[in-house]
Amino acid sequence: MTALIDLRSDTVSKPGAEMRRAMADAEVGDDVFGDDPTVNRLEATAAELLGKEAAVFVPSGTMANLISVMTHTRPGDEILCGDQCHIFNYEVAGAARFANVQTHPLRNTVSGGLNPVDVGEAIREPGSHIPRTALLCLENTHNRCGGAAVPVSEIDALAGIAHNGGLAVHLDGARVWNAAAALETTPAAIARGCESVSFCLSKGLGCPVGSLICGTRDFVDGARRNRKVLGGGMRQAGILAAAGLFALKHNVDRLAEDHANAVRLADALRQYDAFRPNHPETNIVVADILRGDQAQWLGALREAGILAVGFGPGRIRMVTHINVTADDIGAVAGRLDQVIGTVAV
Repeated sequence: MTALIDLRSDTVSKPGAEMRRAMADAEVGDDVFGDDPTVNRLEATAAELLGKEAAVFVPSGTMANLISVMTHTRPGDEILCGDQCHIFNYEVAGAARFANVQTHPLRNTVSGGLNPVDVGEAIREPGSHIPRTALLCLENTHNRCGGAAVPVSEIDALAGIAHNGGLAVHLDGARVWNAAAALETTPAAIARGCESVSFCLSKGLGCPVGSLICGTRDFVDGARRNRKVLGGGMRQAGILAAAGLFALKHNVDRLAEDHANAVRLADALRQYDAFRPNHPETNIVVADILRGDQAQWLGALREAGILAVGFGPGRIRMVTHINVTADDIGAVAGRLDQVIGTVAV
C-alpha cells in the first residue's frame, strides 16, 4: 500500500519518542489547585518567552481565544476582527454564545492584516444606543490568508489605533512561533502591543494537546476563572505540560524546515495548470483549483496517498509539519503526475 502523507493540518503531528519520555517522567500535581509543578514551569516559561507577566495552560486554541474574549469584554460589547480570522470562521460563534458579544468583521488584507483606516472607523463613539467597542482581535500567522506572517510593524500600528480608541488587543497567535521564524524575530516582539496573546502547542510545535494564554497577572487571573466556567481546568496536567516544555526547547528552531517544505510543495503544484498555489511564507499551502472540482481532487489525492482538505469553494489546503520530511514532499511531487492524469480535464 502507498504510505499516506498527511498534509491536512499540523494538528495531525504526533509526539516523538523523546517527547513521550518527557511526558512519562513528568512530575505532576493538581493544576486547578495550582499544585502541578510542571504546569507552573510551562506557564512561567511561556510568559517569559512572550514578554508577558503570566500565563495559563488551557486545552485548546479555540478555548484560549474564547477565554481571552470573555476576559477582555462584558456582555453586550462588540469586538473587531478580520473577516477571514479563525475566531470569526472556525469557532462556532463561541464569542456570541458564551461571551455574549457582537462580532464586527473587517475585511482582511491578502497578507493577513487589516486596513488601519477600517479599524479606526469601526471604533464606535460612546452612546446609549450602541454597543461598546471593547476589543480588537488579530491573528498571526494568518490561516485563511495562506499562513501569512504579519509584520511586527503592522501589528504595532493596529494595536496603536485600538489603544487610542480605548480598546484592548488580543492576538490569536496559534502559530506565532511560525510567524517569528518567518519574520526572524521573537514571539515577544510580535505580541508586544497586545494585552493578551494565545499560542498552540499542538500545531507546529508537535505536542499532542494544549495552548497557552499570556498577559498581565490580573488578566490571567480572570482567564483562570473563565477557564473554570468553560470546564477547562485540568488536574494532573503536567503530563501534557511536559510535552510543551520539551517542544519549546527542542522544536522551535526546526520550524524553518517546515517552511522550506511548504515552498517545495507549492512549487510542485505550480508545475500544473490545474492549480494556482500561494507563495507560502510559513507552513501553509493554499491552492486555487483551476481545472476539475474540489471533491475530485481530494479523492484523487487520497487515492495517491496524499491527504489534503478543502479550504472554501474551489480551494485546497496542505500543511507541512514535524512529521513531514523533505523526502515526503519529493514523494508528493512524484505522485502528482498520477493524480493529474485521473482528474485534470
